[in-house]
Amino acid sequence: MTGARTAVRERRTGETTVRVEATLGRGTADVRTTVPFLDHMMTVLAKFSGIDLVIRAEGDRRHHIIEDVALTVGPAIAAALPATTARYGERLVPMHEAVVQAVLDVGGRPYYEGPIPSSLYDHWMRSFCDSGKFTLHLLVLRGTDRHHIVEAAFKALGFALRQAAVDSGAVFSTKGAIEMYAT
Repeated sequence: MTGARTAVRERRTGETTVRVEATLGRGTADVRTTVPFLDHMMTVLAKFSGIDLVIRAEGDRRHHIIEDVALTVGPAIAAALPATTARYGERLVPMHEAVVQAVLDVGGRPYYEGPIPSSLYDHWMRSFCDSGKFTLHLLVLRGTDRHHIVEAAFKALGFALRQAAVDSGAVFSTKGAIEMYAT
């Protein structure tokens, strides 16, 4: 993508070390977190959002890695967005018996409304929104298989990000400005 910028964010705690590179691009992923399902979801997010992600994470426990990846991916994606982002995105995604809708605003106000039926990945969504200053509503409209619902949620989020990340050439706010994540 011409003029795309790469945002790099790192998080180091006593429990984890995480490094994320996010670039508006083609949706490529190079993910190594030591948590196979998280690797899969981050690859899905990259592919469906069109945001290239390079993620490295290691840590003492699976739930710490999942949370800290969310706390690092959110700000990295926010920092990679253009100042005149289209701001809003929405998508309904079916996956087998599951149907999930994501409605997103990347305009600088953190809020998350779910839940999805996995406490770890519901927490991932909340941490992603809080740290990236995104508003996200996830609606699980149908589904019985937890894996399908969670994956449909990440696909729907990815598509919504793809819409919101478009450089519209204008600021979508009656105030004339939106406060994006500080770079």
